[in-house]
Amino acid sequence: MEIVKENGPITGEHIADRLNLTRATLRPDLAILTMAGFLDARPRVGYFYTGKTGTQLLTENLMKIYVKEYQSIPVVVHENVSVYDAICTMFLEDVGTLFVIDDQSFLVGVLSRKDLLRASIGKQELNSLPVNIIMTRMPNIAMCEKEDLLIDVAKNLIEKQIDSVPVVKKKEGGFEVIGRITKTNIAKAFVSLADDM
Repeated sequence: MEIVKENGPITGEHIADRLNLTRATLRPDLAILTMAGFLDARPRVGYFYTGKTGTQLLTENLMKIYVKEYQSIPVVVHENVSVYDAICTMFLEDVGTLFVIDDQSFLVGVLSRKDLLRASIGKQELNSLPVNIIMTRMPNIAMCEKEDLLIDVAKNLIEKQIDSVPVVKKKEGGFEVIGRITKTNIAKAFVSLADDM
């Protein structure tokens, strides 16, 4: 990169000569630097330095990641399910948030671990207490759509201090839950982005 910064535009052949390498040996490194966005290449002109820092390139790439690329399968329960059954579902599905739906399969609430823990402390009969009594209800639910930017969802999770949001599809009469975005989904996206750079 220093050679290209100081002498660009410069051909791959000239770079190889300066490093005492063959063009074939250098080709994979130039390809990586070009794909990562640090260098740009023009046919019959050569390579030149883009001037972009790693942070700038990371930011540009973050603005190209959409929810649909990383959403996972949602875990839903009906609003009349008991708190006990919701706790079992959360444990068996190994999730931290359940999405609550009504008879039309529309989103009506969200249940977090904290909601279920709060309900289980005390003397309530968990088998007869329906989740619709303790859930967070609409319109107080953070949600997203599959075309939203993942970075915006990440900001929302941080701002609201929650673990996940439902991915919804607007329909006449409500929102259908079609996926979920969790902190783990976002971490996977960032690790994948770092691996690509």
